[in-house]
Amino acid sequence: MEFRVYYEDTDAAGIVYYANYLKFCERARSELFFSNGLSPQSEEGYFVVKSIEASYEKPAKLGDIVVVNTRMIEKKAVSITLLQTVSRDSDTLFTMRVRLAYLIHDKPARIPVQIYSLISSWESGE
Repeated sequence: MEFRVYYEDTDAAGIVYYANYLKFCERARSELFFSNGLSPQSEEGYFVVKSIEASYEKPAKLGDIVVVNTRMIEKKAVSITLLQTVSRDSDTLFTMRVRLAYLIHDKPARIPVQIYSLISSWESGE
């Protein structure tokens, strides 16, 4: 998913505020669902972030076009781990491993087959 960095994403020096990289990644994950006619949250269940490991390499700046790539690196019955990178041209700016747990009524639950099938396509970083 591609984003332009807007003024609201930056600090006074025009550099992307660190927390906004997490927002860029969240938007990209949500868009992977929406673009396939699904939602990351429904009455049946939803994903929550279980853990994050993030690395900031280089800053994005006001006006930059950044790309978020999402690749699944581990899948289990009730959770998935994704590797998400934010890049500008050929430069990696930010990398994050995020573990998401699937819950129904606030309790861990098996990921539904339809969602699990979609997530499986992320193995190659589609």
